[in-house]
Amino acid sequence: MKLLRDLADFPDSLWGGAISIGNFDGVHVGHRQLIQRLLAAAHSVDGPSVVFTFEPHPARLLRPRQAPPPLTWLERKAELLGELGVDVVLACPVTLEWLALGAADFFARVIVSTMRAKAMVEGPNFHFGRGREGDIQRLGQLCEAAEVRLDIVEPVRQQATGEGGGLPDFISSSSIRAALDAGDVAAAAGWLGRPYRLRGIVAHGAGRGATIGFPTANLHDIDTLVPAHGVYAARAEVAGRRWPVAVNIGPNPTFGEHATKVECHLIGFAQDLYGQTLEVDFLRRLRTIRAFGSVDELQSQLREDVLLARDIAAC
Repeated sequence: MKLLRDLADFPDSLWGGAISIGNFDGVHVGHRQLIQRLLAAAHSVDGPSVVFTFEPHPARLLRPRQAPPPLTWLERKAELLGELGVDVVLACPVTLEWLALGAADFFARVIVSTMRAKAMVEGPNFHFGRGREGDIQRLGQLCEAAEVRLDIVEPVRQQATGEGGGLPDFISSSSIRAALDAGDVAAAAGWLGRPYRLRGIVAHGAGRGATIGFPTANLHDIDTLVPAHGVYAARAEVAGRRWPVAVNIGPNPTFGEHATKVECHLIGFAQDLYGQTLEVDFLRRLRTIRAFGSVDELQSQLREDVLLARDIAAC
């Protein structure tokens, strides 16, 4: 799988393939069905399968305060798409020039002139061009005029069961964010088709965990959505080995601390991770955050958390 970071990097050797344009945040189960159809379309035109996405999400430039937190970072997204069989991911940098292009101009520049695509695959709610002026009907008109085959893929209805009610009708990145915001990492995993993963740089914390027998790797510079406050069972890979992890997201009210932190206790791990990148897969929420009456009471609960996290991660 090739990851290209600019439209100017798109070589003529990749002309004549099948293209799908979208954010593909999370590369969830719904995306997988669309990708299957993309691969079939690429095979039918004897060309490469190409995913075109903007990096970062256009909302981060247009409405930064309202932009949704991402579920995946770019390299992870490309890796997941590559595992599904996509040949090329083109991550075009977002600029005001790009966002000012009308639907017809965007189609002519990207699909016709640069990629010379023979097929496109999109969902029924696809929009493109300035102010999202182009819809799937307009895309169909442009594809017909340019003799580009268009395949429309219906969204996937959810079948996963979460911790609460009110499940969405269709799997979407928004529904996965809502599940994570509620701490329901099990539902998010069902819709993603794998555990939700975040990454961060291990930095020095207060060091209090080590003094009470539960040293933690404190994650900073996290660039994806952080699940709701709580204690979670998780899993991480370090030096080629998988480790069970108990993760605390939130403050430490027992010690009068109110700042939100992401603290990972790698069960059985005793090496130094400072300055390294750690990726953590969330498996299940164990409990909420609360203040304990004493350090002994906190330690007793942490022992239970660690045993449960270890059992869950071993499954």
